[in-house]
Amino acid sequence: MTVTTAYKIAVLVFIKNDNDEHLLLLRAKPPNLGSWSPIGGKLETAVGESPFECAARETGEETGHIVMTADLHLFAMIAEKSYEGDAHWLLFLFNCTLPIKSLPPAMAEGRFGFFSRGEIDSLPLPETDRTALWPIYDQHKDSFIALRADCDPARPLQITVEQITPSPANAGPLA
Repeated sequence: MTVTTAYKIAVLVFIKNDNDEHLLLLRAKPPNLGSWSPIGGKLETAVGESPFECAARETGEETGHIVMTADLHLFAMIAEKSYEGDAHWLLFLFNCTLPIKSLPPAMAEGRFGFFSRGEIDSLPLPETDRTALWPIYDQHKDSFIALRADCDPARPLQITVEQITPSPANAGPLA
């Protein structure tokens, strides 16, 4: 099936607490109904919202955790073609450097939990999160990577790396 729709543009925000546990949301609505995933949401494109502004806004709205754009590190951009055979998504993935202090209350989108990185692998996750998102986080949370993913359910997931920029700590000296 070929999807002929414009991209939906969204952010995902990876947040930890002081115990190095990740905050995840058990989604009560599609997409990813019944799966654990990082918080996030769609950009308000009608007002020209940037991905950083969206990540800060969504973090505050969903968790009550107020962050500034300076507290966010953009570590990945993923163009997902035909996600769930339904839509194309342009995703911006952020690592929040400001730890969250407590578990937010449940909301209409779902309920929250804290999990160690090891525990996450045994949770019900969206398949693309399990096979792509979390490995990308593990390898690139301090750098930057741009990818495209063919998520058509009729074919095996195919991911193509388009660019990798190393973290400043791993980069060579400036010329």
